[in-house]
Amino acid sequence: MYKLRIEKSVQKALEKIDEPYYSKIKTAILSLADNPRPQGYKKLKGRDGFRIRVANYRIIYDIFDCV
Repeated sequence: MYKLRIEKSVQKALEKIDEPYYSKIKTAILSLADNPRPQGYKKLKGRDGFRIRVANYRIIYDIFDCV
C-alpha cells in the first residue's frame, strides 16, 4: 500500500468540479493508494510522472517506490 499526499492546490481545484465528475475523480485519486499503476495509466513524456484519465479530466501524479 502506498501513502497518498494531495496538494492543497489540488484540493481547491477538485472542490470546483461539479458532480458526477467530482465523485469519480475523487474515487480514482483515492484508489491510487492501493494501485498506483491502474489499467490505462501512462508515463508522461518530457517530464517525470504518470497520468490516468477520468472522463475529460487527467489526473497527473508521481509514484515513489520504497525499497
